[in-house]
Amino acid sequence: MESLHYLLMKTHSLFSKRVMTEASHAGLTSGQPKVLEYLTLFGEADQKTIAAYCEIEPATVGSILLRMEENGLILRRQKAGNRRSLYVSLTDKGRAAAARVEEIFHTVEADAARELSPDEVHLLQELLNKLCTGLQPNVNSQKEKESL
Repeated sequence: MESLHYLLMKTHSLFSKRVMTEASHAGLTSGQPKVLEYLTLFGEADQKTIAAYCEIEPATVGSILLRMEENGLILRRQKAGNRRSLYVSLTDKGRAAAARVEEIFHTVEADAARELSPDEVHLLQELLNKLCTGLQPNVNSQKEKESL
């Protein structure tokens, strides 16, 4: 059997390629599906919050958002009392694109998990959550402090 790191990277690569192939047919570019999903789940947010959730550098998110704004998918505006941050929200066109992204994610997930039982899918989600937690910088530094 292949190593864990290889399987994780290969799975991510295959999944991402499938998602981006379908997303490109919908006129979306890299990074946009994650941002659309975030805004669908959580509504209006500032660029820093979107970047953190999507695991994308804030400067990269700025470029993604600029293109999304130019394509009419989002609106960026200041909130009263906070002139430093721009808040991002979906337009009607953005909500339609987000619905398409949700379909794409669902289809690719179903294809990826077709060999798994519902219990195995649930277990995989639990295990991947544990891996993500273990890779979070603040978790690792806290564990290192506790072992000293």
